[in-house]
Amino acid sequence: MPRHRTAGDAWKRPLKWDGQCALERAGGKCADPTWHGVPGFWPVFPSLCDPFDNEVPTEWHADFWRLIRATPNLTWLLLTKRIGNVQKMHPGGDYANVWIGASVVNQEEANRDIPKLLAVSGFARRFVSYEPALGPIDWGYISSAGLSGIDQIIVGGESSQGAHKARAFDLAWARSTMRYCQRQGIACFVKQLGSNPVELSAGKRAPWKAEGTTWKMLLKHRAGADPAEWPADLRLQEFP
Repeated sequence: MPRHRTAGDAWKRPLKWDGQCALERAGGKCADPTWHGVPGFWPVFPSLCDPFDNEVPTEWHADFWRLIRATPNLTWLLLTKRIGNVQKMHPGGDYANVWIGASVVNQEEANRDIPKLLAVSGFARRFVSYEPALGPIDWGYISSAGLSGIDQIIVGGESSQGAHKARAFDLAWARSTMRYCQRQGIACFVKQLGSNPVELSAGKRAPWKAEGTTWKMLLKHRAGADPAEWPADLRLQEFP
């Protein structure tokens, strides 16, 4: 698939945000109503790219790391499906304003990629994005020593996109992840329930609808991203 570089404005906005964050850090007030950071933590998630895609020109990578170094007040959340590329594509040095994350969807990917995530160095924090969750994960199975070194696990269901209908997200997967995180002292962030959240328990009432052997939760938000619609115990959104 051809790679395309984003427009110049997209590269300029982080510089503007960094200046606003520096002003706020010094006791001023951020004047940009589109900025949703909180005092002392200004996260940026570059969702239009995989920062460790090895099929883009090397100069694009160099420009990206220069931008990160030029915005020390921002916290860059770099999520990749190519965690095996990280160490060899790392530009060198330590990045105190970068969190590195691996994206996994099931046990097979977790077993393969989380040890690679634990092996990388040079970043402030490590996180796992279990989204879209497409199968259960036994987190304790991945490493006999547990996930020491993982600071946060994000969990969420799949969203329907056009003709693609979301696959089922069993809410038991979210709850088991939450329990593991609580035992291990890992921050857990439930991001969304997706477009097809289900449970196996029976005898439910609206907004649940029986579908075969499962019950589907009918939500107004198309991606299930409104916590007000969720079961109360799933409204957990923690940061390290």
